[in-house]
Amino acid sequence: MTEIFSKLQMYFQFSFVYRALIVGTLIALCSSLLGVTLVLKRFSFIGDGLSHVAFGIMCIAAVLHFSNDMLLILPVTVLCAVLLLNRGQNSKLKGDASIALLSVSALAMGYLLMNIFSASANVSGDVCTTLFGSTSILTLTKTDVLLSTVLSVLVITIYVLFYHKIFAVTFDEAFAIGTGINVKSYNLMIAVVTAVIIVLAMKLVGSLLISALIIFPALSAMRVFKSYRAVIICSALLSVSCAFLGIIVAILFGTPVGSTIVGIDIFAFLIFSLIGVLKKC
Repeated sequence: MTEIFSKLQMYFQFSFVYRALIVGTLIALCSSLLGVTLVLKRFSFIGDGLSHVAFGIMCIAAVLHFSNDMLLILPVTVLCAVLLLNRGQNSKLKGDASIALLSVSALAMGYLLMNIFSASANVSGDVCTTLFGSTSILTLTKTDVLLSTVLSVLVITIYVLFYHKIFAVTFDEAFAIGTGINVKSYNLMIAVVTAVIIVLAMKLVGSLLISALIIFPALSAMRVFKSYRAVIICSALLSVSCAFLGIIVAILFGTPVGSTIVGIDIFAFLIFSLIGVLKKC
């Protein structure tokens, strides 16, 4: 135990640790807030689909040698979120079908492009890193931290300002329409915010594990609490704690950051599920 504390003390002398913790906790907080809404609206599959789309766009950015791939990934992923919502509601390809079609296509084409055009000698390693995350969260620049902080604060501000209307749209769209709320606009806002969070979370957990970061804290909180506000607060605290602990464990033991965080989220879910069962006894 003394050795672990000594190692932690040594690592906390480096700025990259603080940057990783700041970005990680902010992303975890945003994911947990939105995750409750997505789970209750049965929109959780949108996060999974958009993460695959973001992977495909990241591959295109790599092939085109973009110095800052975020400039391409963020706007295109947001655009896809808007198209998915509109096409899913107004076309013959309804919700889950259109998302499945787009996500599988983006995943396959992204991998194909990386194999054909990549100049890297380790294409499989690059793909694995992109899909499952890596230690890239530990090599964040000041620009990465600033961008992540600004976008995270923007997401949190939107959620706080429109909390009551998001609540109404989440639970009863018919009631929300009756009270004069533009449900379509708020669903669109939720889709756009989801896209922003997914792009931010790619460096933390990888494109295939993003859904876990969004869904697990919300599901864990719902096992114990029943009120919307209590679930939101518990989900936020749990998500931030798991992200913080996951990054620390990854630094200490050299494990993949994304997988470590998700593993801790799964463990927390099992504990909360047990507590939920005991509460009913």
